[in-house]
Amino acid sequence: MAEERLQKVLARAGIASRRAAEELITKGRVKVDGRVIDQLGVRVDPRRAKVEVDGNRLMAEPLVYVVLHKPRGVMCTLSDPEGRPTVAELLKAVGVRVVPVGRLDFHTSGALLCTNDGDFSNALAHPRNKAKKVYVAKVQGLVQDDQLLEWRKSIEIDGRATAPAEVRRLRFEGDKTWLELTLREGRNRQVRRLGEATGSLVMRLARISHAGVNAEDLRPGQWRHLTLDELVALKRDFGVPQRVRSPGTEAWETQVKSNARVPRVGVAKRGPEDPRARREAPSGKPRPAPARGERREFTGKDRFTRDRVADPREVRAGKRPATNNARSERSNARPERANARPERANARPERSNTRPGAHASARPERGTPRPERSNTRPERANARPERSNARPEQRPTRDAASAGRSASSRDARVSSRRRGT
Repeated sequence: MAEERLQKVLARAGIASRRAAEELITKGRVKVDGRVIDQLGVRVDPRRAKVEVDGNRLMAEPLVYVVLHKPRGVMCTLSDPEGRPTVAELLKAVGVRVVPVGRLDFHTSGALLCTNDGDFSNALAHPRNKAKKVYVAKVQGLVQDDQLLEWRKSIEIDGRATAPAEVRRLRFEGDKTWLELTLREGRNRQVRRLGEATGSLVMRLARISHAGVNAEDLRPGQWRHLTLDELVALKRDFGVPQRVRSPGTEAWETQVKSNARVPRVGVAKRGPEDPRARREAPSGKPRPAPARGERREFTGKDRFTRDRVADPREVRAGKRPATNNARSERSNARPERANARPERANARPERSNTRPGAHASARPERGTPRPERSNTRPERANARPERSNARPEQRPTRDAASAGRSASSRDARVSSRRRGT
């Protein structure tokens, strides 16, 4: 094996990046065959030389090639001074220190190649090899055929013109447009700057493949080793990797266990984005208004916007957006509910009017009988004198009867006395 620079050997062993490895060398912390090396430019054979860092001998790590489905809200770096999540946290289970091949923006998701092979990374990232990067973008507005020509033009970034992009329209979604863009160079925020130059804001961006390698079967945060066929194709097209080897069974088992721990929800919170993009339904059609009394349940797949702009073609044709009709129906439904309340208020007097014949009327009648009771009491009082008057009338009859009895007894006595005489 040919000799390589010492800092490259340290970086391949996973000790640190090349910049950090150079600092280790200049501080005198690296030994080669027992001799301290404190100057840059030394070249060694990693197979034969004995390289030590702080007294620990280095062992060459196996070369690893993986593809990660990078979620939105994750930095394409191994460490972030602001404390944001990084791809290093998602790739800990790989077992070796791997670095991203190129970069993806903080708010961009999709396929990201990672490896510890420096030659592999340089070959795919260099513009001369023109490795294809395919993106899918959701932009504001309806991009017509004449506007697609603007997307295919070159723009200037950092004082240099970009290579024209291959752009084709996928579909319309309400007042938004889905585009597929193919780039052959990796300039900083090239797709988003292209959208700004054409007057169409890029609302969502995802990379679906890089150099023919995709992450279709991976959820955000999952990764996998490149297959043998993918490595052979990369070797044929770009000359890397130098030695094609399929990963062993242990590496595949590690991959499966690592992906099993990744939740179905994104591993990191989404960054700030246009709120109108979140409320829009994937199908572009608003959800119909619920029936009266029915509760609406919202899910991640059932997002919509109430203030969605209508398709200009429908406006020219005289069609009214469905969302506006839905809003008018809702606005009309609310006054009905508002009118229903006065009906209930009116219903209460009706109930009170229906009760006078039964229960409700008993209460007002109770108030009137009380004076009647007060009047009946004098009647009872008058009745007593009548009874008192009646008694004297009955008493004479009783006295007369008793008087008659007493008179008859007296007569009987007198007659008996006379007979006796």
